[in-house]
Amino acid sequence: MSTRPSAPNSSAPPPRHRPPLAAAVVRSLTTAIVTEEYPAGTALPPAGTLCEMYQVSRTVVREATTALAEKGLVAARQGLGTIVLDQSQWDLLDPQILDALFQRKDRLRYLDNLIQIRTTLECPMAAEAARRVTSAEAAQLSAQLRTLAGLLDDAEAYAAADIVFHDLIHRISGDTFGRAIVSSLQGRALHTSQYSGNPTRDDLELTHLAHARVHDSILAGDADAAALAMREHITNSWARRRPREP
Repeated sequence: MSTRPSAPNSSAPPPRHRPPLAAAVVRSLTTAIVTEEYPAGTALPPAGTLCEMYQVSRTVVREATTALAEKGLVAARQGLGTIVLDQSQWDLLDPQILDALFQRKDRLRYLDNLIQIRTTLECPMAAEAARRVTSAEAAQLSAQLRTLAGLLDDAEAYAAADIVFHDLIHRISGDTFGRAIVSSLQGRALHTSQYSGNPTRDDLELTHLAHARVHDSILAGDADAAALAMREHITNSWARRRPREP
């Protein structure tokens, strides 16, 4: 006789759905903290001041500061107020924090770091894709490469199809966590023009040749060549579109 399984006993709290006013205050204060309008070690304005700044109630401010604490951005200190924490305490994969990091004056530092992370994760994923790819997956990858070839005169559409091409490789590799990390980081970086750049037709043709080398290596089952092709593609593409230091 079968029995209905009991619900898993998880200590993780359910996701909180904050009202729109609180969410707006959270986003604004997250940006202000991450861009160092409120540097680490300083206190946020008192609750009454925040109420006036945002024209909201104390309940909304309390909800917002709770959310900031959950992101690792602030902590309440007896007698000192709500103190901004050091960056080492922040949840750097939080979408709002990532958005704000890419708005900082030193955002190139974070974009360079993103490229390092991408090569660290995507090169092994390309190698594993070469080992695991099935005939059906190879057909999908080839179809996406053909789609890219038809978009060389449309940089915006090419960029969107480029993401799909890479995500196919990530999925073929079976690296669920790597795929999620790259998607999260790159998804936020794409909102800044310094990451996306303004590629010309010549730039896109070079990128497409690099995509073709990655594609061909994976379909040939050559893991080492696939990893190398992916590394060269990511680093060379960034070198072409990376803004010059001011």
